[in-house]
Amino acid sequence: MLKVESIQLADSIDIKLFKTSFTGEIYRADSDELFYRMGTEKYLYVFKYGIVTFLGYTKEEIKAFIQLVSSFCKNLLDQRPSDEFDIETNAAKIKLGYNKIEIAEPDIEILRLIMLNVSQSVALDHYSQQTNKLLEETNYHTQVLEKKGKLYIRGINLKKFIGRTLNLKNRIAENLYIFDSPEETWENETLNLLDMELKKTFDLQIRFRTIQDGLQIVKENLELFKDLLQYRKTVVLETIIIILILVEVINLFIGKIF
Repeated sequence: MLKVESIQLADSIDIKLFKTSFTGEIYRADSDELFYRMGTEKYLYVFKYGIVTFLGYTKEEIKAFIQLVSSFCKNLLDQRPSDEFDIETNAAKIKLGYNKIEIAEPDIEILRLIMLNVSQSVALDHYSQQTNKLLEETNYHTQVLEKKGKLYIRGINLKKFIGRTLNLKNRIAENLYIFDSPEETWENETLNLLDMELKKTFDLQIRFRTIQDGLQIVKENLELFKDLLQYRKTVVLETIIIILILVEVINLFIGKIF
């Protein structure tokens, strides 16, 4: 029995710097990820979006590596989403079950594909939590607007809110490959079928769309908030102009009298 464990450690990992500092047999590397073969049926996957995935590692080894890689992380998380997935070998054919997969033999490409999909699942958990926080904050302001007819959010805070939403959307678009299959699956029918089945098992596309829908709701509400604040500023400016005109008229009137 092999075990995959994937952990979201931070918002991002500087994999370029990590690559130059860490000694290990690199099986695959690009600007987004590093895949290491650390021994017989022992692999390590490091992603720039803050996730590290282990296969064949003990709890002590995982803990030690987290301490090592933390210095290459940006914005370490207090609460770290994680997931475990079991792999059984020597099966007659590939069979997926709840939190488990049976495969014929531990082929490195199959193992890497499994680790990649587990990593994407954990990333979705992380982005889902962030989206839910934005939705909660948005709902608070809409409830206040409903009850009091006013928005108690200043322009600079609204801009920060919009910035957080846009940054989250950009990170999701940049880091998740939910609708894209790895290049290795394009010419390998077994890997292609496995990739599709893993995506179904982890509900990756459904969860991705749920996050996208949530962010779209937040975006629409923020656009409404922005319009309301702009209207409020316009009313204030118009009021100031009217007062200034009245003052000028009064001054002219007083000047003519005296």
